[in-house]
Amino acid sequence: MTEYKYGIKIIIMKINAISHILPQAHYLRCPECDTLFSLPPIKSIQSAYCPRCNARNLDGRDWSMTRLCAIAVTMLLLMPFSFNEPLMSISLLGTTISASLIGGIMQMARQGDVITASMVAFCTIATPLILVISILYLDFGHRLGMNLRPVLLILRRLKEWLMLDVYLIGIAVASIKVKDYAILQPGPGLIAIITLTMLGLLLLIHINTDELWQRYYPQREANHPSASLRICLNCHFTGEPDSLGRCPRCLTPLPLRRRHSLQKSWAALITSIIFLIPANMLPISVIYLNGARKEDTILTGIISLASDNVPVAAVVFIASILVPVTKVLVLLTVLISIHFRCEQGLKTRIRLLRVVTWVGRWSMLDLFVISLTMSLVNRDQLLAFTMGPAAFYFGSAVILTILAAEWLDSRLLWDAHATGNAEYTD
Repeated sequence: MTEYKYGIKIIIMKINAISHILPQAHYLRCPECDTLFSLPPIKSIQSAYCPRCNARNLDGRDWSMTRLCAIAVTMLLLMPFSFNEPLMSISLLGTTISASLIGGIMQMARQGDVITASMVAFCTIATPLILVISILYLDFGHRLGMNLRPVLLILRRLKEWLMLDVYLIGIAVASIKVKDYAILQPGPGLIAIITLTMLGLLLLIHINTDELWQRYYPQREANHPSASLRICLNCHFTGEPDSLGRCPRCLTPLPLRRRHSLQKSWAALITSIIFLIPANMLPISVIYLNGARKEDTILTGIISLASDNVPVAAVVFIASILVPVTKVLVLLTVLISIHFRCEQGLKTRIRLLRVVTWVGRWSMLDLFVISLTMSLVNRDQLLAFTMGPAAFYFGSAVILTILAAEWLDSRLLWDAHATGNAEYTD
């Protein structure tokens, strides 16, 4: 009998030893619906989705820092050519005129609208530059023992603001507009910016910020369910707040819900609605042709473009009118439903919120087209293209709707369905 008990004890000890070696399931909270669920061990190439709202909680794409740095260095070398070299050239009145990314921004600034020019510069120059510098900083900063938390926090926010792909579509639209007035030739900078855009998209697709956080600031994962476990919306770590109420990994405040989420989203949304009125009523572009002045609003510009190229006009209509209006309506619906704690159609609302968050950046297309066209066609009163007052209001409205969606804590949608979780009022 003693030998039997001794044998059972040995088996239990072996099982415990194996359980410490093998990867164990851990608990996560979904950043979109706050559901606490158990996640079994998964491979590095696998992704994990929330069982309640189907949000992707873990991304299986994982490239080494060596590969990421190689792409970042290549992008850094391409940037001077992409930003300064001519993207396209036209022959106008016997003179060859070239348009570059920086040239269009400078032309907007010379006309006195520095804020609108800054919007274009941030989305096309500053954001890819920040992305590249951040990747290189992570590699060298880790070796030098520097603080990497601010850079990791920035990387998670960059995806919505990197708009080189939208700028490429803007080049195509501007080319169609200008070809009616002059012969158009592609420039050497066009190949550079296409390559830069492809590399930037590749970098955004394969950079895994969750894995980078775990690599540089590893934390013990939660192995037991607890009501005190919270999800950090900045680094997506599930754990208990430290003694100062902060996330133990990124050291940012870890409240139950994002502070003043509804107030900030409402403020940004209402302001964007106010700005959309002059953005659609006032002229967004002014063309001088042989001394005659022609003003175009967003809608009349699309109608004029449709007479020559319906597919391109449809793209501009979707980006400049349909997407902003749809985003405003979806955000209004979501915010009102949170206030009235509506339970019907919750999954439809969360899907619409994800869609408009993804497509909202494409509304910057009109500003990019204006920037390029101003750089090409701005030659005295015989033929000139200038920016109208609507450009500022439109660009501001687009940025405000992006911020309204970003500031909204989607977990508030699910609080009406809370079962077993504490309800929260913002």
